Amino acid sequence: MLRPILAVLLLALAPPAAAQPGERVPLGPVALDRTEVTIGQFQAFVAATGLVTAAERAGGGQEFSGGWVRRPGWTWQSPQGAPGAPGEPAVHLTWEEARAYCAWAGGRLPRFEEWRAAAYTEQRAAPTDGFERGRTYAYPVGDDPAGMNTNRRHHLPAGTTRRGVNGLYDMGANVWEWLADRRGEEALTAGGSWWYGPAQARAEGAQWKPAGFAALYIGLRCAYGP
Repeated sequence: MLRPILAVLLLALAPPAAAQPGERVPLGPVALDRTEVTIGQFQAFVAATGLVTAAERAGGGQEFSGGWVRRPGWTWQSPQGAPGAPGEPAVHLTWEEARAYCAWAGGRLPRFEEWRAAAYTEQRAAPTDGFERGRTYAYPVGDDPAGMNTNRRHHLPAGTTRRGVNGLYDMGANVWEWLADRRGEEALTAGGSWWYGPAQARAEGAQWKPAGFAALYIGLRCAYGP
């Protein structure tokens, strides 16, 4: 009798399996991608549309190294010069390219208010991972930033870090995410990235960036709904 009981306990304690790209989390009238959009997903978009990204046309996207530096060959397919795996987040994309992908996928870029509600306030009727319905947390993973991909040298595959509020992955850190909000030639990004510390993953850490900017640190996820 002990072996079946032990097996059940071990299963309950095991970390959740990695999320699959393309899963959507319904949150009221809006649903969000559970993970950041991946290289594999963006590849399907490119195959269907023939898009050549701004970073590809310019010879490569940008990295910060004492200033912004264009890195030859660094594109959504090869984030740091070498081919990326299909499960890695797609980066080196401009705001327009992110918006076009979401439209092709049947969605749109999230607005900041709905992105913030999804990232920090638990809305599910039956939360997992110890989250409490109706509670707003400091970070997308809870009251402390443990488990986010911060202060590292690279992003991690989508859906493999600590599962957070509303069952979403990497709303904090890993890569910045383009949002629908515009301010002239700038667009809003939220969530921080692997290059930053936890502060940028808080709600007040959202940053405006040039909408035509394509860099190693910025990706996307889509929203679906009105």
